Amino acid sequence: MNNKNIMIYGAYGYTGELIARQAVALGYRPILAGRNAQKLQPLAEALNLPAMAIDLTNTEVLERSLRDVYLVIHCAGPFSATAESMMRACLNTRTHYQDITGEISVYETAYRLDDEAKAKGVVLCPGAGFDVIPTDCLAAALHKALPSATHLALGFDSESSLSPGTAKTSIESLGMGGAIRRNGKIETIGHGQLTRTIDFGRGEKFAVAIPWGDISTAFHSTGIQNIEAYIPMSPARAKKLKRLNGFRWLLRTQWLQNWLKAKVSKSVRGPSEERRAGQKTWVWGEVRNDRRGERKVGRLTTANGYDVTVSGSLAIMQYLLDYQSEGGYFTPSKLCGHKLVENLHGSGTIEIKSA
Repeated sequence: MNNKNIMIYGAYGYTGELIARQAVALGYRPILAGRNAQKLQPLAEALNLPAMAIDLTNTEVLERSLRDVYLVIHCAGPFSATAESMMRACLNTRTHYQDITGEISVYETAYRLDDEAKAKGVVLCPGAGFDVIPTDCLAAALHKALPSATHLALGFDSESSLSPGTAKTSIESLGMGGAIRRNGKIETIGHGQLTRTIDFGRGEKFAVAIPWGDISTAFHSTGIQNIEAYIPMSPARAKKLKRLNGFRWLLRTQWLQNWLKAKVSKSVRGPSEERRAGQKTWVWGEVRNDRRGERKVGRLTTANGYDVTVSGSLAIMQYLLDYQSEGGYFTPSKLCGHKLVENLHGSGTIEIKSA
């Protein structure tokens, strides 16, 4: 077993705890960390692990705490508020960084820090979970199958319910609108503005474009200039979503964001182990080059998003524990190769066909 120190920050959150418990089951003894000591201590005692209460706004304490840490798995969202502080601290202490975000802004921040990460030999790998391992690996496989592709579309059909952290992140996106990449640049679009019919793997469904992380990451993995991401949604729900466009200014206000997130904290609980075991996710992707009339479609079936996040984040952790190459910003497929997803919990083989 590798003796390098690992820290799981945000360990008492729903997904952070799942990762911590599985890390122990694999024989690792990570340091558990988070902002709230009272929430942290019961888990540390249950797993017999060291714990550290650290406020990310206290840069001096944070960097002192990371001085002897080889790798951080950052699980404390919303990542738009926490990731950059942890990334910069990791750069200053030469600590490898990975997280489980799906937020486009975090990926773009990591990309902007690429030169500094290279200079310091530090790996920055945000999105080391369901967001975005399955879609990122499928995108890389599709690009390999059609290197001349000019357009990429991705999507997934999931049975999984939300954890509190994921629900809060979704609330943040309501005020921001959707996102696509056009001619290499990320563009904001209205909620429900872009739709199509997609067979994700169990029949055709009406689908709506969403601001999924691949709008950022798939570009850095493949270089494809035009990218969209979709989930299935009923036409009726899509119409309701579209009505929110007139109120996006209101949904961005702090008081409403805080109120909606407070409701999530009181009412949303992550799925049980039994429920997760019965849930699957169908992942779909399409690349095309319209000038040449070429098109390929890929599909992949995985477990629910939370089990994929646990196995994916720990697989990347294990990869980095033996890592001896250059630093920089990496998407999961760039770091570990697109076959990474096929080795994760409940995942099948990527299948690509001409269409």
